[in-house]
Amino acid sequence: MSKEVVFCANQVTKTYDMGEVQVHALRGIDLELYRGELVVLLGASGSGKSTLLNILGGLDAATSGEVDYCGNSLSQAGDKALTDYRRHHVGFVFQFYNLIPSLTAEENVAVVTEIADDPMAPFDALDLVGLADRSDHFPAQLSGGQQQRVAIARAIAKKPHVLLCDEPTGALDSKTGIVVLEVLEKINRELGTTTALITHNADIAAMADRVVTLADGKIVSIVKNETRKSPSEIAW
Repeated sequence: MSKEVVFCANQVTKTYDMGEVQVHALRGIDLELYRGELVVLLGASGSGKSTLLNILGGLDAATSGEVDYCGNSLSQAGDKALTDYRRHHVGFVFQFYNLIPSLTAEENVAVVTEIADDPMAPFDALDLVGLADRSDHFPAQLSGGQQQRVAIARAIAKKPHVLLCDEPTGALDSKTGIVVLEVLEKINRELGTTTALITHNADIAAMADRVVTLADGKIVSIVKNETRKSPSEIAW
């Protein structure tokens, strides 16, 4: 695997003002993510995982420090540049699926492909996540795991360079969660999409190239797995 740097975070902090109280969500984060790798961000609730992911994804801005994406500063980017960045370069998958109830699975994916430069066909994206036969189903006709896979198809249909996943299995039982992880692993392997996956579940870390553990807004360890386990080998 090449060591081309996709993200470089340098001394990144994030402070929230909650009335008279300041919450230090990130306290000097230094991190590089490399093209094509699958990284798991591990840590307890409140450790700073989601804040870091949101800053990498251009959904939030650091209080101080510098974040670069492929050599371009996100920290100095204006609103239009960040909108273009999110639209063309990043796919997001969250714990909750955020599907539009009145649209079919294929139409939910098409919402994104209609504003992308060089997207997959929505049906092809659904086929990649194993849901070609559910393309005309509405979210209410799909299980939780199927809805999450539609959300993944929507995220990858614009062919993003980066896929950022915040607790993508958090609302699912382990059997369904493993199916979703298999989809994410397949996309990382077949499309070469740099993937960062947040979880508080340490067992999932076995499927990563590297495991970044956060606590109290700081990175406490970065561990490289010598071999990646397939999701089917993981149990929790």
